[in-house]
Amino acid sequence: MATASAAAKATAPKPTKAQKEAALRLKQAQRAANLLKQVSDPTRLQIILMLAEGEKHVGALGEHLNQSQPAVSHHLALLRHGGIIAPRRQGKNNFYALTEIGDELAKVVKSVIA
Repeated sequence: MATASAAAKATAPKPTKAQKEAALRLKQAQRAANLLKQVSDPTRLQIILMLAEGEKHVGALGEHLNQSQPAVSHHLALLRHGGIIAPRRQGKNNFYALTEIGDELAKVVKSVIA
């Protein structure tokens, strides 16, 4: 026995090329908005700029930012979740570096503040 929703799906017209392109643009805009939200904090922008110079240890980031390790780790987690940075563990130490997206963001930030 077919349900009403199954019948509606079967008779629903296929999306047009324009509709597919609009849906793709919306997804891209949502991704960009989420990315920009993640870097809308001055501390996170500083972290991105520091990591643009090369991989850094959590402790070095905390010292430069004059913030506690837990506070820096919170910011790093948000940046990591957004795919902006990537961690590397060496023994008991965590090091962070920019991803390809992070590199591009760093270039944009540098051009804006220049």
